[in-house]
Amino acid sequence: MNPAIRGIDASLAPRNADSFRSDLHPDLKADFILANPPFNMSDWGGEHLRQDVRWKFGMPPVNNANYAWIQHFIHHLSPGGTGTSGGVAGFVMANGSMSTQTSNESEIRKAIVEADLVDCIVALPGQLFCTTQIRVCLWFLARDKKNHKHRDRRGNTLFIDARKMGVLVDRIHRELTTEEISRIADTYHAWRGKHPSHSSHASYSDTPGFCKSVALQDIRKHDYVLTPGRYVGAAAAEDDGEPFEQKMKRLTATLEEQFTESARLEKAIRANLKALSH
Repeated sequence: MNPAIRGIDASLAPRNADSFRSDLHPDLKADFILANPPFNMSDWGGEHLRQDVRWKFGMPPVNNANYAWIQHFIHHLSPGGTGTSGGVAGFVMANGSMSTQTSNESEIRKAIVEADLVDCIVALPGQLFCTTQIRVCLWFLARDKKNHKHRDRRGNTLFIDARKMGVLVDRIHRELTTEEISRIADTYHAWRGKHPSHSSHASYSDTPGFCKSVALQDIRKHDYVLTPGRYVGAAAAEDDGEPFEQKMKRLTATLEEQFTESARLEKAIRANLKALSH
């Protein structure tokens, strides 16, 4: 339906099918994959697919399809080779996929990270969907981080924390602004960009609280958890120009005033309660 309403000509095969149990494109190797699979899908037929060739990195649990989807995408990425770059996948996942430790999922994630497939992880704010309040993230996987179109990124992953972005368009729905989307995309492109000597993108640099390029050995230290908040750190506090000694004196005086007011209110409340009891 998505390609049809956007006027995209696509080979959808002659009939509807289950992507897991009846893959109508079993030999497809794609240069690019974009997907928004169902989140935390519990009834996906995993009990019938225990020996599937796609589970190269580990057996996904039968009660959650998240890591079945991830391995399904990896399986269909073009491997690349001499003179060509491998496929790239970008997809939406539930936040739990970045840190789950249950049902063999942590071991699958570890194997995928060790295979150096994770190019970028983006944590998004909540309330982005009309049908669910679940928080989500973006995964970007690359078959070949050393290719001929971009710089050599082997052994490194970019983490972007965009949880504070977005504006509420009504009480329960949030949208990313055009500027925020551009900031996320430009950051990824700058990090992934061509060799600095001939790059058309701005140079990349880590931004505390927003993005950080992390080496594989550091991800190992965090038990292969891919939550960006673990890596990007805190945003730098803005300097208001007020000297520390002066600020400390002002804040202490304000606190003393609040203590005095609190004592006055407590005394008044106790007097009122005493009057009510007689």
